[in-house]
Amino acid sequence: MKSPPGTRSPSISTARDELKSVASQPGDRPMMRALYRRARAQLRKQRKGRQPDDAEQKSGADTRRLFHELPVHQIELEMQNSELLDARSKLETLLEKYTDLYDFAPVGYLSLDELGRILEVNLTGTGLLGAGRSELLNRRLSAFVAPANRAGFLAFLAQIFARAGKHICEATLLRRGGPSFWAHIHGSAAVSAGGLRKWCRVVVSDISALMLSEEAQRRLEALADANRELRQEIVRRQEVEKSLKQSEQTQGRLLEQSLVLRDQLRHLSRKVMQTQEEERKRISRELHDVIAQTLTGINVQLASLAKETGANPKGFDRNIARTRRLVEKSVDIVHQFARELRPAVLDDLGLVPALHSFMKDFTARTGVRACLTAFAGVEELDTVGRTALFRVAQEALTNVDRHAQATRADVSIRKLADRICMTITDDGKAFQVQGMMQAKDSKRLGLLGMRERLEMVGGTIEFESAPGVGTTVQAEIPFGAKAGMKNARAKLR
Repeated sequence: MKSPPGTRSPSISTARDELKSVASQPGDRPMMRALYRRARAQLRKQRKGRQPDDAEQKSGADTRRLFHELPVHQIELEMQNSELLDARSKLETLLEKYTDLYDFAPVGYLSLDELGRILEVNLTGTGLLGAGRSELLNRRLSAFVAPANRAGFLAFLAQIFARAGKHICEATLLRRGGPSFWAHIHGSAAVSAGGLRKWCRVVVSDISALMLSEEAQRRLEALADANRELRQEIVRRQEVEKSLKQSEQTQGRLLEQSLVLRDQLRHLSRKVMQTQEEERKRISRELHDVIAQTLTGINVQLASLAKETGANPKGFDRNIARTRRLVEKSVDIVHQFARELRPAVLDDLGLVPALHSFMKDFTARTGVRACLTAFAGVEELDTVGRTALFRVAQEALTNVDRHAQATRADVSIRKLADRICMTITDDGKAFQVQGMMQAKDSKRLGLLGMRERLEMVGGTIEFESAPGVGTTVQAEIPFGAKAGMKNARAKLR
């Protein structure tokens, strides 16, 4: 039964109103409009090529509109369903990806409440702690912290809920059924959707390998430092060993020199004692053969004088004259011995008069012309210095007489900056200075004696000898260096 004109079917009207109300919802209006346009376009495509029949032309405008809108809304609902299915598939795919990223992340993700109880944990976190999710949920994470680090971990949790931002903590975590490990923990506060419950996100990463590598690096650096110090110590010890070897070589040379000097001193001491004994023997012989005979002759003459006093006055005068000559000869011999032992003029008048007197007697005795040149300031030397120069000149001229076969000898004394230099030259035969110094016979005793005398007063001596030129002896001593002489004498003691 058809409805009267101007009226609408209640069911059709109700369906249309419901569709309009659905399409007029504020939240879905843009999407519904787009779906509506797409549905109408699709319906027009389906109706192309199909001619409307007589029934449709005869139906009323409302019926045509209703039947036109119903397929549109049907198509629209099918499209919405298809898009919802696509969205659900995408959400499931994204959920799977999120689950994979969350559970199989390289670090442990945990959600904790204010008391430190575990609300959520991924599979990596369960693997780090060695327990399943069901065992970990609602358990305190501090129970898995080593006792030595537990107080620091609790302070770390308090800081997370007290201040915004990221917080860092390092602690040793206990793994159930496995070894403990050193963990690096990041934490930040979060608020639930309702805003009533506080919780925080915690990221736990195992840094045991990093700590081991850092420890190994520190050990390597310490080992490198130790090796560097060891190399420096080796270099230092090599230098010390080298210096010790050089010192040993130097000590060896000094020991050899000391042994040579000791032998020289022993030989010199023996020769000095032999020379002293020979000199004493000579003086004793001279005293016995000359002075004793002379004194005996004087005694005989005095005895004969006592007998001839009254009998022969002329012979008495001759005997008196002969006795005087014997006494004068004895006095001259005694004076000669005294001069040879130590000239009194050296102590009474000085070095220059003593050298003049000695060189005058030297020329008269040997025939070698001797000449002396000196400056007057040399007398400012003390007795030790004057004696040393006199003995060097005496020994040098004695060697000229014994070995040089010279015709002339010159003695020169001059002043240098802070020293006195005495030079004795001759025109006689030359000799090998080095060979003579190393000889083991008595010929070198004069040279060693001169050197020894000058070293006693802090002086030096040099010998030069060349064929056709002669020999030069140059002796130098400090001028006015009494302290140096005292030190030299103290060394000899």
